Amino acid sequence: MNQQVNNDNVRSLHDDLGQLLLIGVPGTTIEPAFADFIRRVQPGGFILFGRSIQTPEQLRKLTNRLRELSKIEPIITIDQEGGRVSRLKLLGNEPPNARQLRESGNPDLIRRHGKITGELLRLFGFNLDLCPVLDIAFDDEADNSLRGRCYGTSADQVIELAGIFNEALRATGILSCGKHFPGYSSAVSDPHHELSALPRPRTELESHELKVFRHFVPNIDSMMIGHIAFSELDPSGLPASLSNAVVSKLLREEMGFEGLIMTDDLDMGAILNHYGFEEMLRLGLAAGNDMLMICHRTELAEEALKHLATFPKDQLERALSNMAHFKKRMAPPTAFLLEAFKKLDDEVWKLRVDTLGAERAAEKSPEDGKRSPVEIY
Repeated sequence: MNQQVNNDNVRSLHDDLGQLLLIGVPGTTIEPAFADFIRRVQPGGFILFGRSIQTPEQLRKLTNRLRELSKIEPIITIDQEGGRVSRLKLLGNEPPNARQLRESGNPDLIRRHGKITGELLRLFGFNLDLCPVLDIAFDDEADNSLRGRCYGTSADQVIELAGIFNEALRATGILSCGKHFPGYSSAVSDPHHELSALPRPRTELESHELKVFRHFVPNIDSMMIGHIAFSELDPSGLPASLSNAVVSKLLREEMGFEGLIMTDDLDMGAILNHYGFEEMLRLGLAAGNDMLMICHRTELAEEALKHLATFPKDQLERALSNMAHFKKRMAPPTAFLLEAFKKLDDEVWKLRVDTLGAERAAEKSPEDGKRSPVEIY
């Protein structure tokens, strides 16, 4: 017994570097080559998109298989917000989005949405939902990827309504993620394609964006750092996701956030257009992120491990410690029953009708049932 403990204690730091990576899954099944890849890399987590979702039974088998291949219980996450950012609408009904819920004027609908979302995710084997969006809708029609995704047009409204969703989601056992710190709703471009740099005064940030995130610091499990540059927060021009001034100094030290911190997808144009692969990993870890997200160039995960092995030991230890602490709080999936999914899907439809009215609820959006080539998150 003691000998086994001693052997565990001498495990090399480098054995666990894959824990710092959140990677995408390329298909609806785990092919043998990808299974071997997972065994070698041992990623800390997996994020699923529409490309990995086909049927209810298939999805649960997929998340089960990801667990089987992982030596350490993995984060298995998804963007299940509502509206167009609802991966599970490929299996059933589309829940209303944040804007529709806020415009209903009925907070109880948001509470129902959080509860249904969490129960659906537990059923399919997820343990983290990459929401709520904590950005403020300064312009509901802005072309920055946030259309329809914001719970309020003011800091106080986001605090109230996103807070209701967050509380209901977490009560189901699903962990939550606030995004996109420190707020990019004033961005003029979509970070999926290009980086926005804003000279927004710190006083305005404190009254709006940062007011929201400060409120959620003790009440949310993880934070996703957005790809947007604020000269007032970091005059170097680095995007927030790669900035030590934003991640470590502001979020971790000044605000006192103790949860898991992750980058937004490092495969977005806002990063790819300006930074090399090794550089973005190095800057991301040095900034204070615990998890680096690679959603689409999954095949580069092994190269990422080689780079991580050369980074400062104290940064690696910090991130691995935060990851281990986060994972202690993850809940196991509930037993999968197709009947349980159908019941929850009926509840999604009822929520949609109660939010939009029967006529609007029945309208099909152009995106219904489609897997977008550029999935928003």
